[in-house]
Amino acid sequence: MAQSEGVRGYRARAQEWLEAARALPAPEPASLSAAQLAGMIDHTLLKAEATPEAVDQLCAEAREYGFASVCVNSRYVPRCAAALASSQVKVCAVVGFPLGANLAEVKAWETERCLALGAREIDMVIPVGVLKSGDYALVRHDIDMVVRCCRQVGALCKVIIETALLSDEGKVIACLLSVEAGADFVKTSTGCAAAGATVADVQLMRSVVGPNVGVKAAGGIRTLADALAMVGAGANRIGASAGVKIITEARAL
Repeated sequence: MAQSEGVRGYRARAQEWLEAARALPAPEPASLSAAQLAGMIDHTLLKAEATPEAVDQLCAEAREYGFASVCVNSRYVPRCAAALASSQVKVCAVVGFPLGANLAEVKAWETERCLALGAREIDMVIPVGVLKSGDYALVRHDIDMVVRCCRQVGALCKVIIETALLSDEGKVIACLLSVEAGADFVKTSTGCAAAGATVADVQLMRSVVGPNVGVKAAGGIRTLADALAMVGAGANRIGASAGVKIITEARAL
């Protein structure tokens, strides 16, 4: 009974947020310098076929362009940490990637190992199927386990909710659970689902989490126009493998 009451409560809150979101004006693309935009980009390489040499290039590009972080699979965290040790570029590791179906304890262990190896940002994937089933307490516990690990070393935790697989109600509830668990960011997508970030989803997520929690747009952001549209909608991080192309476009203006 308690669980079903909790489900009804979250769903009622989600409907209130969705009603308020319908009244939001359409966002305008942001106006940023190339340097400002570069400082918001997580330069990303998460392909299975990524080689050590490609990761080295990723790090070199992040240094050259002034990106916020490199976002990599856990295997490459030590390599990136060594390559970026004397720079301001952070190492971001994905956890529970890309399905989010790992046990919470496994995600926590993976987080601890990545942090010990030099990561200072963690992008974790929620258990999407569990969220869709209505077991919100378990989803919140999953996020909380990773957030606790990050807090111990002052690292950021970004929660990937995989918007392409959720209803609008589910997106709101995932954001609410992330905020309650103490996450620093909510993130749209892994880039592995059928679709990635949309302006509408970023605007909705920003409206739910408020000004004190970050929003990361990721998945399918390939041009300067894409990136500026996401920032205008409320994103303050952009996850992209096309960061060099985006900033090259920005510098050419």
